Formats: sequence, C-alpha cells, structure tokens
Amino acid sequence: MNNNRHNNRVIDSLLDTDAYKLHMQQAVFHQYPGVEAVAEFHCRSEEDLRPYAAEIRAQIDHIATLSFTQGELDFLSTLTFFHADYLAFLKDFKLKANDVDVDVSGDQLAITIRGTWLDIILWEVPLLAIICETRCKHLYPQATAAIAIEQLKTKIDRFYHDAKDCDLSQFALVDFGTRRRFSKDVHHHVVDYLKDNMPEFKGTSNYYLAYTRGLTPVGTQAHEWFQAHQQLSGELADSQQLALNRWLQEYPHDLGIALTDCINMDAFLRDFDQRLSERFIGLRHDSGDPISWGEKAIAHYQALDIDPKTKSLVFSDSLTLDKALVIYKHFNDNVNVSFGIGTQLTCDLPGVKTLNVVLKLTECEGRPVAKISDEPGKSICRDENYLDQLRTAFQLVNE
Repeated sequence: MNNNRHNNRVIDSLLDTDAYKLHMQQAVFHQYPGVEAVAEFHCRSEEDLRPYAAEIRAQIDHIATLSFTQGELDFLSTLTFFHADYLAFLKDFKLKANDVDVDVSGDQLAITIRGTWLDIILWEVPLLAIICETRCKHLYPQATAAIAIEQLKTKIDRFYHDAKDCDLSQFALVDFGTRRRFSKDVHHHVVDYLKDNMPEFKGTSNYYLAYTRGLTPVGTQAHEWFQAHQQLSGELADSQQLALNRWLQEYPHDLGIALTDCINMDAFLRDFDQRLSERFIGLRHDSGDPISWGEKAIAHYQALDIDPKTKSLVFSDSLTLDKALVIYKHFNDNVNVSFGIGTQLTCDLPGVKTLNVVLKLTECEGRPVAKISDEPGKSICRDENYLDQLRTAFQLVNE
C-alpha cells in the first residue's frame, strides 16, 4: 500500500475520480460539446469551511497542472465503451483553474464553477475530495489509516456475524467513497484491505484505484445528466426520457444502470416505459426509503412482464454494511442487488464527524436546472418559479 500521508497534494491524477464522470464526459463530448453549464458547491453540514479556502485554492491550481498519462489512457482504452476520439481528446485535456471561483465573502465557503459542460464536468469529485481532506487534516491531525482499518475490521466482523445464517454468494459491495473520503491515504488503505479480506468486495467507482489495483470500475451517470436535459429538451416533461434515450445512444450495450431520483421514483417510472425498461439492465437508488423504492421497482418490472431476476438494483444512499445487509436479506430472492458504500467506508474513524458536501449543476445554457429527488432535503434550486414548473411538468403538484 502507498503511504500518501505526507504528500500535501490531495489529487495527483485526473483518473482519481468517479467512473460516472468520465462516462458522462464522453457522452457530452459526442452530443453536447458546446453547452454551457454552472455548478455550485453546497455544504449541508453546520460547519464553517472558509478558513480552508486558501489551501483549497492552492490545490485547485495544482489540479490544473495535471494531464492524463499515457498509461492511464492505455488503461481506459481496454474498456470497450470508450471511443478513440474521446481518448484522443483526453490526451490534451486539462482542467482550468479560472473556471473555479472560491468566495469567502459570505457566511460559508462558496464555490462556483462556470464554463462549457465538457470542460467543467470533471471538477466535482476531486474538488469535494480536496475540501474533505483539507478539513480533516486540520480537525483530526492524529487520525491515521491504521485507525480507519481497525474500525473497518470491527464493521466487517459484525457484518459476518449478522450474516452467519445468510447466503452471501450474491452480495456485491463496491467502493463509492472518493468524494467524501477522510483522505487519499485512508481511501487507498480501505480499498486495499477490502480487496484482500472481503470476497464480497467487487469493485470501485474510482478509476485510479481500478487502474492501480486491478479492480472493476463501476458507475454510469449522475443527477447532472438528467438535470442538464431539463434545458436541452423541447418540453420539460420530455427531459427525463430524452436523457435516458441519449444515454442509450452513447452506450447501447454497456453502462446500463439508470439513476431514478432526479425528480422522484414515481415520476421516473412513469417515463421508464417498456422499451427503456427492457434496454436498461437496472436502476440505482440514491434517496428515500430503500425498501419501498425497491418494491416499486420490482412491481414496475412485473407490470411489464419483465422478470425482476433479470434486472439489477444498485443501492447507494448513505449506506453502511449493516444497512446493506438488511436490504440484501429483503430483496435477494427477488432481484439482483449490489451496494455502493461511500462515506461509511472511507471516512469512518472514531471521533471523526463526517462532512456532508455536494457540488451540483444549477444552470445549463443560462437557465436553471434542479434536482427534486425522493428526499426533500436533497433538493437544490434557487429559483422557486422553476421548481414549480418542474413539479407541474412531472405531475408532482399534488404528491
């Protein structure tokens, strides 16, 4: 395992990001190369992050010096869904520090990213990782990867104890922990330990770790794919179906898990017709009650005469190993399930308070976009009139 504790650069590789960012960027490269977008940082925790602004800015400037290495590009070329023209684009790609505005004039750290969607889409994951690691370095200077591993061992022991009467042969755990990790060092140690000690560990959303550890990279699209299409479709009510169909246009045979909660599950299923339900291999849960969500998904497939056992449900909302086991026991006989666990793997150390931070698309082509989701607290939009339009378009007014 590499010890990066004394390396003051949080991000050393543009590949140190979630897989869905590259997957979406390729789709944007082919379909929307000139579209303008704005993304904004939000801290949902009651914690003042302004004291770290200068360090965060320095890390941003460092990232802007990075390029994809030839070895990294060669690795991506082994994945059949990446196209040669996109990989050629990545060879010369750099993030632009001038696209990122860091503002401390208010009562909380404010970060806004503006530019073409193609240029700014890769900022989200490394920027959040920088914010989290910078903050943790100051607040918990004595915390180490060894402490994180001891905590992880305790959780794994409890998991296996609680699963002693359960067939775990279909249990699939994936690391989703890049964005809110305690540190790069902790993240790497956790993934290495899982790889060596937990047969149920099947992959990572982090392309750098997939590349350097020989793991399966996992991820499809994020909320921003659906949000952007709210301003890329003729009618707002058609935006979700357009987003799904454009995804299939880019990836007709791969990356077939659809995210359901940009609006909410009911609105998603109204758009998820027979053809889309057959073409996509499954769905991802990211807000709301996981059991009721999964039951809705199964009922939807059954109503269309699709065997749920031919589909997959990916759960990824604030999961722990304990919660994942409960969900697995409930659904495993009826549908394929897997679990993406993030913060509770890579920022779970004794005495450490995790930070709830996000960076979300707020504008596309100069107009507002929004996420409503199955959990009201996760909604992000400054324009109440636009939210009303969105609710009306997706029949949420009386829900």
